[in-house]
Amino acid sequence: MNDAVLYAVENGVATITLNRPTSLNSMNDGLIDGLHACLDRVEQDADVRAVVLTGNGKAFCAGGDLPFLNGIATNGEKRAFIAKVGNVAKRITTIEKPFIAMINGVTAGAGVNLMLACDLVYATNKARFAQSFSKVGLIPDCGGLYFLPKCAGVLKAKELMFTADLIDAPTAEKYNMVNHLCEDDQLEETTYAMAKRLAESAPLSIALIKKYLNNTALTLDEVLAFEESTQALLMGTEDCKEGIAAFKEKRAPKFIGK
Repeated sequence: MNDAVLYAVENGVATITLNRPTSLNSMNDGLIDGLHACLDRVEQDADVRAVVLTGNGKAFCAGGDLPFLNGIATNGEKRAFIAKVGNVAKRITTIEKPFIAMINGVTAGAGVNLMLACDLVYATNKARFAQSFSKVGLIPDCGGLYFLPKCAGVLKAKELMFTADLIDAPTAEKYNMVNHLCEDDQLEETTYAMAKRLAESAPLSIALIKKYLNNTALTLDEVLAFEESTQALLMGTEDCKEGIAAFKEKRAPKFIGK
């Protein structure tokens, strides 16, 4: 871990904060290495049941740090860095805990795609978003070519990526890039209220829902087969029994992940 990314845990919710505010939390080696270190901690800490990913200052993430990228010397080093960035997005989609992106300001380039890798997106209604790659002669990375068409559709994804236009928060919500928009002074409270709900939910259920929904290549027959095998196993867990008991007793369930 390093100062480029901050990590804290409270009441089962981990907060990962991008912490390069003077560069709008743009991505360099330090920030990406810090993200990987934080994801290691999320994976290893059984007490963490939900994660909030956000940025310090007036931006969530402005994408790649262009002076840093311009200074990478060899093709091999360039490929290694882009692979390391992409692996952050992949890990967010495969870690068996829900991630909420809390978007506090401008979000551009790989920052948008890092956001879309998360399970839910809560944003201030003053946020702005841009797939800015074509302006500097690049293609979207950090999984953008995969994530954006899934929420916005192929035609709209092409438009946003071809033009690199900056869109406002209501437009991003219209394109299904955001779950919920908030006033600036309500963003944190609203986001952490959802994080608390997720942290108190049945972790095995959340993990498996995330796993199957993120595998968009499944056929209906494959989904039905997964449902058959997985549901039978979950029906025998302590969490399922607790959930049924709590429903009957009209109280909040206390899930333990077993």
